[in-house]
Amino acid sequence: MYDLIIIGAGPAGITASVYAARKNMNFLVISKDIGGQAAWSGDIENYTGYQFITGPELAQKFEEHMRKYNTALKENEAVITVEKIGSMIKVTTEKAEYEARSAIIASGKRSRELRVPGEKEFKNRGLTYCATCDGPLFVGKDVAIIGGGNSALDAALQMISIGKNIYIINNTDNLGGDAVMRQKVEAGAKAKVFNNSQVTAILGDKMVNGIRLQKLQPQMTQVNSADEQLLAVQGVFVEIGLEPNSEFARGVEKNELGEIKVTSYNETNVEGIFAAGDVTDVPEKQIIIAAGEGSKALLSAFRYLAKH
Repeated sequence: MYDLIIIGAGPAGITASVYAARKNMNFLVISKDIGGQAAWSGDIENYTGYQFITGPELAQKFEEHMRKYNTALKENEAVITVEKIGSMIKVTTEKAEYEARSAIIASGKRSRELRVPGEKEFKNRGLTYCATCDGPLFVGKDVAIIGGGNSALDAALQMISIGKNIYIINNTDNLGGDAVMRQKVEAGAKAKVFNNSQVTAILGDKMVNGIRLQKLQPQMTQVNSADEQLLAVQGVFVEIGLEPNSEFARGVEKNELGEIKVTSYNETNVEGIFAAGDVTDVPEKQIIIAAGEGSKALLSAFRYLAKH
């Protein structure tokens, strides 16, 4: 029986673990990976204390800090259910069952899929969801980046330096994201933006060799079937946003996006279960915000345990 189980080892989960270790709590961290979305980020210029650091470097710093305390960690273990039974929290994974007096869900988000023909067939065969991880595989090649927000802009900036032609497929009138990133992308001679366009199929043989585009009517989501285009590319980066990893949380209230609802103290509607980071309905999904929320959640969990 643990005092606490922390689910997830991204910025929120790792920060919670550091605070838990410093309070000498008996706790366990369970996670499929370490670093979360931070490890997938490109260049980071807005994390306090680092004028410039890459996502993988920052994730490594987080991991080093966590491991400094010899934290009990179950890595590469997916959580199937989290539920409260009596006064105890039961966490079931694909490998075992664990019990604790409290839990912090910090499981983050995962990449949203396109759900178009060819996506599953060509995943890891030219189609990827992580430019930071897989970008170097496409040096000197034509690539398509699907999306128009910060994650798509980040991928474009990474690929502009190593790719041949960079096509950005955006389904709105104009690119979104931070102005600074937009300006850098639009200034790149290699980048071409297709606004009001959507991908309807991923094409290829053994590997990706193209995508099918259809033009959207401005400010609408209706497809003009007469305006179709084939674009030859050797790589596709899907950057259309994220979905919360919250399906396993039984009895925990969520919003329409599947994000876990929390109070300002990171409490869920289930007593003893707290949540932090991108999996929650806290506005603005930023690494620094997730880290702060992780510390808040731990302090709330510690206070809960002291009272009970």
